[in-house]
Amino acid sequence: MEIRSINPWKWQEERSYSQAVEVKNVEGTLYCSGQAAIDADGKSSTADMESQLIQALQNLEQVISEAGYECKNIVRLNVYTTSTAELWPRFSIFQDWIAKYEVKQAVTLLEVKSLFETLKVELEATVVK
Repeated sequence: MEIRSINPWKWQEERSYSQAVEVKNVEGTLYCSGQAAIDADGKSSTADMESQLIQALQNLEQVISEAGYECKNIVRLNVYTTSTAELWPRFSIFQDWIAKYEVKQAVTLLEVKSLFETLKVELEATVVK
């Protein structure tokens, strides 16, 4: 499999994403539902943004791993949040996770009016192998 990032500019590097990602010779593609701060019993978190972001990342990592894929091969990651004002001060948590796996994904970040129940952030990924 070949993964190639397309970045006509440099500014996106400090924001931890690629403008586009090309993938060739793929063995499989995993489309992950939005992962959020929901525990193993299905209970939505009422915690703050930082705690919810950490749990959403852990849940995403678990889904990817249990499917037999690797986080480093995330090629698309959509972020939905109910408050960019709350997310921005904690964005380094997201960036550190991206750096840990050396992910070079295309990304879209959207502020939405609401998410399911008490959730503040949701991560939707496409992964290849």
